[in-house]
Amino acid sequence: MDISLTLPDGKKLPVEKGISAYEAISKISNSLARECAGALLDGVPVDLSTKITKDSKFSGLKFSSKEGLEIFRHSSAHVLCQAVLRLFPNALPTIGPVVEEGFYYDFANCAPFTPEDLKKIEAEAHKIVAENLPFERKELPKKDALALYKKNKFKQELIDELPGTAATIYYNGAFFDLCRGPHIPSTGMIKGFSLSKVSSSYWRADSSKESLQRIYGISFPSKKELDAYLHMLAEAEKRDHRKLGTQLGLFMFHEWSPGSAFFLPNGTIIYNELLAYLRAEYIKRGYQEVVTPQLFNKALWEQSGHWSHYQENMFLLEVDKEEFSFKPMNCPSHLLIYKNSSHSYRELPIRIADFCPLHRNELKGVLGGMTRVRKFEQDDAHIFCTHEQIEGEVAALLDFTKFVLRDTFHFEFTAKLSTRPEKFLGEKAVWDKAEASLEDSLKKNKMQYTINAGDGAFYGPKIDFCVKDAIGREWQLSTIQLDFNLPARFDATYEGADGKQHTCVMIHRAIIGSLERFIGVLTEHYGGAFPLWLSPVQITVIPVADAYNEFAQELAEKLRNEAGVRISTNLKPDTLGSKIRDAQMQKIPYMLVVGQKEKDSGNLAVRKRDGSILENVPVGKFIAQLKEEIEKRA
Repeated sequence: MDISLTLPDGKKLPVEKGISAYEAISKISNSLARECAGALLDGVPVDLSTKITKDSKFSGLKFSSKEGLEIFRHSSAHVLCQAVLRLFPNALPTIGPVVEEGFYYDFANCAPFTPEDLKKIEAEAHKIVAENLPFERKELPKKDALALYKKNKFKQELIDELPGTAATIYYNGAFFDLCRGPHIPSTGMIKGFSLSKVSSSYWRADSSKESLQRIYGISFPSKKELDAYLHMLAEAEKRDHRKLGTQLGLFMFHEWSPGSAFFLPNGTIIYNELLAYLRAEYIKRGYQEVVTPQLFNKALWEQSGHWSHYQENMFLLEVDKEEFSFKPMNCPSHLLIYKNSSHSYRELPIRIADFCPLHRNELKGVLGGMTRVRKFEQDDAHIFCTHEQIEGEVAALLDFTKFVLRDTFHFEFTAKLSTRPEKFLGEKAVWDKAEASLEDSLKKNKMQYTINAGDGAFYGPKIDFCVKDAIGREWQLSTIQLDFNLPARFDATYEGADGKQHTCVMIHRAIIGSLERFIGVLTEHYGGAFPLWLSPVQITVIPVADAYNEFAQELAEKLRNEAGVRISTNLKPDTLGSKIRDAQMQKIPYMLVVGQKEKDSGNLAVRKRDGSILENVPVGKFIAQLKEEIEKRA
């Protein structure tokens, strides 16, 4: 008896009842079957060995998909556990989930693992991969599963918490582990496997409970992908913005103000250059900048909905015996500005921009240099418009985003449409309308996008933009959020052409997002070698001997006055080679080495930070080149 499988494109695939998921994918394409870690059956991830017995919605889960990669890496965590138990049979495995960068497994009843242990465990894991052991799924009554783990109270606790009367166990040869699955067909599919580090943890993340040993790992379907990943890690280590921030004197942190960056003089230059760049664009694009307070009574946040939907992320304090909060975002204060006067449809859209500091109560454990902070500023703006103006405003924002990310900073980027989350404000019908408006704008502007279901803000759907940096990592920066809810809660209205009051639409947007995060990402993207317009020191003049110090200072003054550049002179009593190396370490774009020849001729020897040298460059020509490079932000 045949059954029918509905494929993602809506086509029907007739197959025999009882066919395995792998066989069904092979009927679609043999090459596709080789690329799949599992399958999706009526929306549920399953093993490729799963038998299909009824009409279903069906698709393969490629290794490259989010769900496929999770199956693959969770299977890799089982291999890690199996390797540990072969070498340390008294260890008690607990849990081994997939995380953003690979997977980990926690173990009890063992001494801290050493770097030498890690090498041995990785070697044993490679043996398990070479053995190509099949993953076999078995469902056991809970009492039988508990018997398997009679010496492991952690697994017993997990089994007791399972709903129903059965537990799922996966076997690899003699090894078994409690797991709901699914898993890849066999260990031999894990061609790239590497362990990265060991740390301590607690059972159920509770410091009052047992201390555990955690091993982290990463895996890929090919050795080539693993090698590329390890190369990327090495590059990331060299580009770490925290190290470069110290080396280049950009920013610092202090334990007395966790998650709050101190911008040092060089970093402040970059910060201010970015603000100047954005402010110039705001003038061209019709924005008005405002400055708003930091502290607000909880009444504001109750009206906006943040008090019930976002309070855990807010810093709360008592003022005049009432509850207040530092603002985590600007939107409610901008609504107060909008409501400060009445508006006609003739005035709209109104675009309000704000660089005021914001504070969000991030957990201390997740703070990470400039990319995860508590205090930050962002290029925040809110647009108040009519329903008829949504399409034009969103189109203008898409253009603004492309101008900044692609045309100025030369990032590749992708768009994601984030839809209604489980915990949301307002009515579903309003959300549906807002989501449709954003999706329609993306389509009309021919911008490729993916759907990020359930990841919208609590007040409205959004388009998020992820940039890819120089070594291939993705960072979420820009956002455009459509909001029908907050204007209604604040009764933010305008007088329409019909003489009646109408609730306006509010568009939240940030192009570079948090300045701290953006500067951290830029530092790593450029490896600290900022383009000329952003470089804290753009040129340094290096005299070949003390006799030319005065000439070096005169030249620096001329360039400072005529080209408007940030320039230094190195008059230290060091060797010429040492001075050049110092400039290269500071990643200064141009070095002018001056001596008798330059003094007599009036021409320059221009040394770039990549080591190339241009000889006999007239001063006037060099000044013109500098101005052009800065103006074009090349």
